[in-house]
Amino acid sequence: MANRSTDALFQLVKSLEKSEKRNFKLYVKRNSDTGDLKIIRLFDVLDILDSYDEQLILKKEKSIKKVQLSNLKAHLYKEILSSLRLIKDEDNIDIRLHEMMDQARILFNKGLYLQSLKVLDRLKETAGEFQQLTYIQQALFFEKKIETFYITRSMQDRADKLALESETVNGQLILVNQLSNLALQLYSWYIQHGHARNAKEINGLKSFYEKKLPAAAGRATGFYEKLYLYQCNVWYAFIRQDFLMYYRYAQKWVDLFTGNAAMLKVETASYIKGMHNLMNAHFSLMNVSRLEDCIKTFDLFTKHRILTENENNRIMAFQYLYTSRINLYFLQGKFSKGVRLVPFLEAMLKQYSLYLDTHRVLVFNYKIACLYFGSGNNEKAIDYLNTIINNKADLRTDLQCYARLLHLIAHYEMGNFDLLEYLIKSVYRFMAKMGNLSKVEEAMFDFLRRSFHVGAHALKPEFEKLLVKLKKFEGNPLESRAFAYLDVISWLESKINGIQVQDVVRNKFLHSKR
Repeated sequence: MANRSTDALFQLVKSLEKSEKRNFKLYVKRNSDTGDLKIIRLFDVLDILDSYDEQLILKKEKSIKKVQLSNLKAHLYKEILSSLRLIKDEDNIDIRLHEMMDQARILFNKGLYLQSLKVLDRLKETAGEFQQLTYIQQALFFEKKIETFYITRSMQDRADKLALESETVNGQLILVNQLSNLALQLYSWYIQHGHARNAKEINGLKSFYEKKLPAAAGRATGFYEKLYLYQCNVWYAFIRQDFLMYYRYAQKWVDLFTGNAAMLKVETASYIKGMHNLMNAHFSLMNVSRLEDCIKTFDLFTKHRILTENENNRIMAFQYLYTSRINLYFLQGKFSKGVRLVPFLEAMLKQYSLYLDTHRVLVFNYKIACLYFGSGNNEKAIDYLNTIINNKADLRTDLQCYARLLHLIAHYEMGNFDLLEYLIKSVYRFMAKMGNLSKVEEAMFDFLRRSFHVGAHALKPEFEKLLVKLKKFEGNPLESRAFAYLDVISWLESKINGIQVQDVVRNKFLHSKR
């Protein structure tokens, strides 16, 4: 996959739709004395480039001097944003409310304070409908300012009413702020570390959660209070691998939008994230039929206008829809069918490379590697695992550990015994350093070490011994992480029975349906 450019202007240009590009050029020409502007030339060059290359820009557009480039880029960036601002988006509540606030300020500055107050009343009503507390707060602050300067006589108890409204909104905002902070901190913990690895981490997480959870959280009534409360519980449960609690709060998260249909337009990205967690919860609980239903619902939603007309929402939906489809293939034992998706996924990852974060790309590569491993193509699995192992980003140490473990097993499957002794020591040191060695992993390393000294004829009994040992850990919450990332049980059963991993998983799935 191509390296993502970090140039902000280049990213902005590449994000534009055809209609937005056309609107930008019309805007610049309309507001300029001449149509032959250097910023349009710079725009055209950036538009045709595949990646940001300053030397190539100067070579392609010789009218632009190197000393001019920095200022031209800054000017072009500002003009693009200005042109986008003029494109009317009736569905964007933020833009509508901001426009109303601008109108109120213009009227106030012209001395028409009664008209300004009427606009502020409409603003508060609209903001209340869409739970936009910060805009209500701004409107109240402005109203109090007007009342301080002028005696409007609009109502005798105006001061008391404004004070009460302000206190109510401030109280709601404090709770929203506390809950959103906690949700973000928990999510950050997961991105950095993955699932809790031991009793010490679980107890530490529990102590942090209980200390940070606001006392007023149980009395949350507004949309955003509930949204962030459910997010807190989703991340808390997911990190602890309490998948039943994870499912319950993911469902509450999604149901919140069912009871507040107007908020679907305002918080589309939050709904998408909620559906992702609900689908992931069904995957974690191995609820195949419920996962299928959720994927169908979400697939229909991806065709909705509020999603198709927003690039950010489209990209998020792509990530989560196809992650869930891959997860369904895992549960059904359809690894080979999943592999057929890979060319499409590669094309989409390349298309969206400017916008996908490193974490999400790593997850996709691990999922793809698992598809290849399950279908018996260990060589391709190793290729994708290498992209994770060679990535230097300080993210998801758990994913880095299991990528190395699966990489080791894939080489074992291919009979690369000349590499294995080195790999075993290297992976063991890496996981031990990260504090990631569970009893399951210790047992696997012990088996891999001993397998060097066991003849091929004696390996089957050794596989059987390891299988018996690992099955004892299946119900242990502290050991479940190993099974969540790597289906070691199915791998061992495939070795014992002489069949592919996907056939083992497929047989289990078909048996569960009887």
